[in-house]
Amino acid sequence: MSEPFSVRVEVRGYETDSQGHLNQAVYLQYAEHARWSILRHGGIEQSKLLGHGVGPVALETNIRYLRELRAGDLVDVDCVFEWGEGKTFRIRQTVKKSDGTVSAEVASVGGLLDLTERKLVKDPREVFKELATDPGVFGL
Repeated sequence: MSEPFSVRVEVRGYETDSQGHLNQAVYLQYAEHARWSILRHGGIEQSKLLGHGVGPVALETNIRYLRELRAGDLVDVDCVFEWGEGKTFRIRQTVKKSDGTVSAEVASVGGLLDLTERKLVKDPREVFKELATDPGVFGL
């Protein structure tokens, strides 16, 4: 497992609901933004994935909401890859206020889809190692 990669986001007013806190669906967008950011940070652009004939897929996502976020809050969204054996991997994410208060925990299971075969690649770690300029970002 690698050290968490983090991206900062400011909660925008239009992302809040009638109660004045961040809409639950926006947490998914923040998590997705952090995942694409870590890919780019490690040297894997979307065009590189497509050129290799693969694309990341989310197979399962669980969000645990702990503290509300309000418009103007600055949050850091961490992202850590966890590798096992087989076709899938886990991504653990934490959404924290700038003061360190954990607002949400996001746990995902993902894979890499072979865009021709429409099946998961057998070993996504090997594809990440091949495509990344810095595999260490992904804990490889």
